[in-house]
Amino acid sequence: MTAQPGSTRDLSPDAGPGPAPVHRIESSARSLLAVRQLRLTDFRNYRQLRLDCGLEPVVLVGGNGTGKTNLLEALSFLAPGRGLRRARLDDVGHRTRGEAPGAGTGSTSWAVAATLDTPDGRLTIGTGLESGRSEGNLPRRVVRIDGKAASSQTALGLHVAAVWLTPQLDRLFLDGTTERRRFLDRLVTALHPQHAGDVAAYEHALRQRARVLAEGGRDPHWFTALEDTMARHGVALAAARADTVHRLDAAARLGIGPFPRAALAMAGEVDDWLDTMPALDAEDRLRATLAANRSRDAEAGTTSCGPHRSDLAVRHLDLDLPAAEGSTGQQKAVLVSIALAHARLVAMSRGRPPLLLLDEIAAHLDAERRTALFDEVVALGAQSWMTGTDAELFAPLRGRAQILCVADGSIATV
Repeated sequence: MTAQPGSTRDLSPDAGPGPAPVHRIESSARSLLAVRQLRLTDFRNYRQLRLDCGLEPVVLVGGNGTGKTNLLEALSFLAPGRGLRRARLDDVGHRTRGEAPGAGTGSTSWAVAATLDTPDGRLTIGTGLESGRSEGNLPRRVVRIDGKAASSQTALGLHVAAVWLTPQLDRLFLDGTTERRRFLDRLVTALHPQHAGDVAAYEHALRQRARVLAEGGRDPHWFTALEDTMARHGVALAAARADTVHRLDAAARLGIGPFPRAALAMAGEVDDWLDTMPALDAEDRLRATLAANRSRDAEAGTTSCGPHRSDLAVRHLDLDLPAAEGSTGQQKAVLVSIALAHARLVAMSRGRPPLLLLDEIAAHLDAERRTALFDEVVALGAQSWMTGTDAELFAPLRGRAQILCVADGSIATV
């Protein structure tokens, strides 16, 4: 990852701080946000599932393709967004093992329901894809909170903060900026629940403007309306990113046990504006820039200015180099360090830790770091859901976690 000179904040080491089967596991541990019951209907390889949980971390072990990650994906739909796989919603429905999406024999509709313990009491959330619920009789995603329909999925962020690490994120520092922004926006939403709505509104207006430009539209009123939406929501989301990165940078510089210290900063034109001017002035400048760039953007087929072009810059402070230049193991350690620092920050800011969804998390960590990760998760009081193929890797968690065996859609206590 590279950044233009002067486009990032200080990243130096010294910059400062039928009936469904029932499985029940009871616990006396404390957690401020915990799934007490998870129910799935026609979700991936689960035709019907009911899982009753205690409060401790949950470990899901089993072979590849048995449905461990599917359970994490179901939990990720309790937060705003498209889930940890970013799958098409009509591809999430039940199908038999090996059946390809769109084969025609699976289900389109699906549902995830959960009962959660929160600092405000017990809460029920239901979400899924229902047929014939939108204009044109097309399926759409619905959200219900305590039995009442929510206007949009962004309402989930008011109740559930969820952050996940998957094997695909192991290349986060090497891949393009889009994945880093998506990762960052999940972290931001956990601290600023309205952020998901700003991102959705901005991206919708961005797509609409690009379409009108591609079609040769010239109506200035239409462009003005779209660019006003982009300016208002774009600066709001950039400001939320800046606040989160500033606070997370201070937390990540401290390090956690054997995990490395990290520095984080935003890199982008709009981010630089927010460093030097009030948000309202940044909005005006973005509106003016978008209007001035219409012809240029139409010719290039892309919008050349906006927070959709920003990047997250990360530095491994203990090695004093950009995270992207570290080894695979070093990059993984930095990523875990950031996730744990963020979980601490959310716990302090919102009075509850986030749900941590950690897919195959132990596979590329040495024994010292695995133990440190498990100890930190338990100390946080977070209900972390972890998956792996080797139960022995989770031996340090025995007696402190719920360890379940997953086998082709069935679940049993180890």
